Amino acid sequence: MIQLTRLNGHSMAMNCDLIKFVEQAPDTVITLITGEKVVVKESTTDVIARILEFRRAILSATTANPLSLSGSSSSQDPSK
Repeated sequence: MIQLTRLNGHSMAMNCDLIKFVEQAPDTVITLITGEKVVVKESTTDVIARILEFRRAILSATTANPLSLSGSSSSQDPSK
């Protein structure tokens, strides 16, 4: 989720996985995959930067704490 500001000044959190595209016309208009359009105060550059920052945080958390996909416990003998 990224934090954005509507034109009326209210803050909102948006699921950036739902963003189809972002355009500057002259306000920043975000079109979601549902077809809904949201107008925000932030520039397109700022929206993109927030998306990238969010994705980096997710990837770094995943890399720092990888899940064990083998399903085996670390206390088991790996030679068996």
